[in-house]
Amino acid sequence: MSHLVRFAGATGHVRVGLLTGDRVRPLAAESMSDLLRRPVAEIRELAEAAGEPVSVAETRLLPPVDGRTEVWAAGVTYLRSEEARREESTDEDVYARVYRAKRPELFFKSAAWRVVTDGEPIAVRADSANNVPEPELGLLLTAGGEVAGYVVVDDVSSRSIEGENPLYLPQAKIYTGSCAISARVRPAWEVPDPLSLGLRMRILREGQEVFAGSATTSQLNRRPADLVEYLLRDNDFPDGAVLSTGTSVVPGLDQGLRPGDVVEIEIDEVGSLRSPVVHGADEVRRVLAAR
Repeated sequence: MSHLVRFAGATGHVRVGLLTGDRVRPLAAESMSDLLRRPVAEIRELAEAAGEPVSVAETRLLPPVDGRTEVWAAGVTYLRSEEARREESTDEDVYARVYRAKRPELFFKSAAWRVVTDGEPIAVRADSANNVPEPELGLLLTAGGEVAGYVVVDDVSSRSIEGENPLYLPQAKIYTGSCAISARVRPAWEVPDPLSLGLRMRILREGQEVFAGSATTSQLNRRPADLVEYLLRDNDFPDGAVLSTGTSVVPGLDQGLRPGDVVEIEIDEVGSLRSPVVHGADEVRRVLAAR
């Protein structure tokens, strides 16, 4: 199994490479955004012609997005997501209508510079009483809209803020520490069927499992190609994008995150993501600055 990665070497120089086992082979690309300006066929050629390997122990894996790459997400794409939104909302019917509608719910999630990755903290909002992780399969898209690879995404959300009023969705979804993406990108050409992948999430509190759930991408109510088509309508992504496809594993209203928790997510054939939980944006900044 191989993965595309963005990494910093011993000198701190940031590069893009192909990770296989415990070795990283640099690619002839200046950045991940540079890579995503190319068609998938060319990205694959660069991966096959990767340079001399170095030990992954000599590198630091970074979030797999940079430059002008944006992260977007789809909502209410699984039945469980529709049910959870209705549970928390004062306007339940709006989510049922979205689940059945032809047009999907798509929303901006994060700029590249705000994304965190494996081992870096996610946050519960300081002004929110109920915050949850949302494990999702993410599509790494080229500037031309092709799927270059797959990632694990945690679309951390405030259920209490969104439940108060659907128009508060941006505040519930977009804040420091709300978007975690696995450092490892599984190349699209190595995943024959993205709609047959098992997904698992658990929340650990003081080392004990307090929530566990699983699903499969076969339960998606919308085809990834349709989500991509709507995302690209009247929109430009010069450095590509990540499109997170929605969640079907949602903790109950009484199972929200607490500071000190750890969230673990796995998606078959794609990878994993492990994130400690902190309280508020200031704590995210403090932890990242200390790394």
